[in-house]
Amino acid sequence: MSRYVARTLRSDDFSTLMDMETALFGGAGEGELGRYYIRLCCDFFKDSCFLVEAAGKPAGYLLSFTRGKEVYCTTLAVLPEYQGTRATHTLLRAFVGSIIGWAESCWFTVEEDNHAARALHAMLGAREIEVRPDFYGTGHPRIISRIDRDAFLALRGRFERLGLMDRAEAREPRPADGGGIAAVA
Repeated sequence: MSRYVARTLRSDDFSTLMDMETALFGGAGEGELGRYYIRLCCDFFKDSCFLVEAAGKPAGYLLSFTRGKEVYCTTLAVLPEYQGTRATHTLLRAFVGSIIGWAESCWFTVEEDNHAARALHAMLGAREIEVRPDFYGTGHPRIISRIDRDAFLALRGRFERLGLMDRAEAREPRPADGGGIAAVA
């Protein structure tokens, strides 16, 4: 059995996510996500948000929202001790597996100097569309990037060839069951 397991969020993940937010962003001069935002993810958008655990301990999370056939991936965060491990791959596998069968596009925002996130978005097939000045307030611009349907099809093939996803894993149509999807790596 693998060390990393990803699953959709549950209501009782609220405290865990708030603790990870503080550990990851509280002292770095970054703004933490608000309690209301985290509660929305845990209670109302839990089917599109994921927690990855390493040997049963929280290691990271991915938060996203859906609107129609569009997905907005807002946060991918991994605790420092799990960065550079399979934790990120496990989160991405769960996320991509949950949207690849139905989504027409997936949007990201990122700071210009976050080269690791930009490279990850590019690896997934995202194209940088624009820079929005003051996205999070004065002096906080963000690059907006997008994966379109053709890039999803290419990504699906790449994930299947790499053994990161079986054909049966890509959900069709959009998940609405609330049961969650698990990815193990």
